[in-house]
Amino acid sequence: MRILGKSAILLGAAAAVVCAQTVMHPHAKNMTAKAMSPEEVHASAIVIDGHADTAQRFLDEGFDLDDPLGGGNINLKTVREGNLGAEFFAIWAEPTLYKGQYARRTLELIDAVKEQVARHPQEMVLAVSPEEIGEAHREHKFAALMGIEGGHSIEGSLALLRQYYALGVRYMTLTWNNSNGWADSSSDVNDPNVPHTQDGLSEFGKDVVYEMNRLGMMVDVSHVSDKTFYRTLIISRAPVIASHSGARALCDTPRNLSDDMIRAIAESGGPDSKGGLVMVNFYSAFLSQRYLEAQRAMKPEVDRAVADLEARDKADGRAVTFGEIDRVRRSYYDRIPRPPLSLLIDHIDHIAKVGGVDHVGIGSDFDGVSGRLPEGMDSAADLPKITAALMARGYSAEDCRKILGGNLLRVFGEVEAVSRQLQAYPARPRITERQPFAKQ
Repeated sequence: MRILGKSAILLGAAAAVVCAQTVMHPHAKNMTAKAMSPEEVHASAIVIDGHADTAQRFLDEGFDLDDPLGGGNINLKTVREGNLGAEFFAIWAEPTLYKGQYARRTLELIDAVKEQVARHPQEMVLAVSPEEIGEAHREHKFAALMGIEGGHSIEGSLALLRQYYALGVRYMTLTWNNSNGWADSSSDVNDPNVPHTQDGLSEFGKDVVYEMNRLGMMVDVSHVSDKTFYRTLIISRAPVIASHSGARALCDTPRNLSDDMIRAIAESGGPDSKGGLVMVNFYSAFLSQRYLEAQRAMKPEVDRAVADLEARDKADGRAVTFGEIDRVRRSYYDRIPRPPLSLLIDHIDHIAKVGGVDHVGIGSDFDGVSGRLPEGMDSAADLPKITAALMARGYSAEDCRKILGGNLLRVFGEVEAVSRQLQAYPARPRITERQPFAKQ
């Protein structure tokens, strides 16, 4: 199959990004005639957060975005205050609680996000493309997007993957903390009781990555093992993202990325690609080595408390929710001092220096790590503090706009361009089918 040069692929993406950047800061030229304040720079950006777990609150708690925060991090009030233009809501089927019904849970979470959009049509819109994010910005609406967290949601079915895309899902994290048979997780890769792939991706896993490229769904490598990470970057024709990860050089956890991995993401995609994106997680245990070690020391006590909760709920004839489990964990982790906000900025700064400023963004993990965020970062309303801190370190207004959302718009546009190019040719045989040539 003949593949067009990526220069051709990028024409459509470039046009979309130029359009989006024009929307981002229509008065930027006038504003740069004088020194722009951090408030002006933040207001001039389309701020895009790559990952929040609020969908679980919609479904399990009956939470509405017009409600008070109630211990969470995102509602419409904080969206407005923080100039949050677009949010990727994580569609995450907890693998133990929902074993045997991953697809049902996934569909219910997708429906819960769409219900929020339907309830607030004057303030929200569902977006599935960079252009629609820009259109929402022009209409002063909050753009809701969706990303599946954990490839177990597709239950080994490319048909399900395609249907999730049709419903609006625009990225998928290949694994969560659980390996799924075709891709390996960083969290259980050393567990001898868990089956793992030989090369990081099974043959079906390679089919999944190709199908995501063909559909125009961003491939997310947060959570995957190092072997899966590198195999994915070999297979993917499009640049990849890490939707919510940090720098391993600053906090040594397998969930973070080494400097080599950061550079590899920055260089991902075809030969003419402008590269992928690392979106920095706000979770204190991925920012601070001290916090991580304190949390690890507390884990046996926390696990016992969670087991007691599950036993009580089972005795009462009811199923425990992840929100209840998280509140128990939070009651313990709240004892650990929160690290300073400067550590979050350190991770953004480190990734920008290692991979380039065009390859870093934000992926908060809001409502997934409530109460375990750095000092001063309590809700979406606090996002302007990131812009102020970056400018204090010498980042320009344009650098900040890239980090806050411009980089994601570029990558998203290129992924869609690769999709259009792949769809222009007859479907290639799946890797799992017999082929007369060696596979990569």
